[in-house]
Amino acid sequence: MPVISKNLRLESDIPKNIRHKAPPGPLDQIDFDLVRLLQQNARLSNKELAAQVGLAESTTLTRVRRLESRGVVRGYHAEVAPSALGIGLQALIAVRLTRHSRDIVERFRQHCRTLPAVLTAYNIGGTDDYLVHVGVSDAEALRELILTSISTRPEVAHIETHLVFDVVRGPASVG
Repeated sequence: MPVISKNLRLESDIPKNIRHKAPPGPLDQIDFDLVRLLQQNARLSNKELAAQVGLAESTTLTRVRRLESRGVVRGYHAEVAPSALGIGLQALIAVRLTRHSRDIVERFRQHCRTLPAVLTAYNIGGTDDYLVHVGVSDAEALRELILTSISTRPEVAHIETHLVFDVVRGPASVG
């Protein structure tokens, strides 16, 4: 199931000082273990984390805070059933822009942020420029979104819509 957040988080929405912040050194095995455990269950207490990695609670807390400050751990999210939010249909919309200019890319990015149906928007390389993951109530709502909010944009040259039948998250999901 997708991670549904109240505020759209595009990769480029993350401040550059965090998004591009390279850790001052490589992560060690304990850091990798902490990240893996937090990915599996972000609600683990510091006490539970410490027990699982074999460190003192204070040391574990210091390591987790360091992972957060270095931008390795960027947040904690609730995974919500889409149907509980009225989402009966999800789609990936491949968008090709009219030109590859910073202004047009930025304009479309900002537009995605205004659409409540947009769950995630990826600025990608290749034939298409964006892959927009949307969640709507049904096929009619998807059609309306495409016809009124995406295909009418002056910066959009072409769209192709793919329906999502199932979502499978890998064990190393990153976002």
